[in-house]
Amino acid sequence: MQEKFSLEGHPFIPLHNLLKVQGWCESGAMAKMVIDDGLVTVNGVVELRKRCKIIIGQQVEFNGQQVEVIA
Repeated sequence: MQEKFSLEGHPFIPLHNLLKVQGWCESGAMAKMVIDDGLVTVNGVVELRKRCKIIIGQQVEFNGQQVEVIA
């Protein structure tokens, strides 16, 4: 089952923050490392920008876990 993440009225969340908030990474530094290593995809494409703005409708996947960003 795919998880959902609500932006709660915000226009976006930086990718490294999403990984941390989801509990997929213990720290922001760890999140940045896994992004640098090419282990994170956004809508099925490897994303190397740590501060990539994740918006409503996008899907992020890391380490077999997937989340869809909703309003």
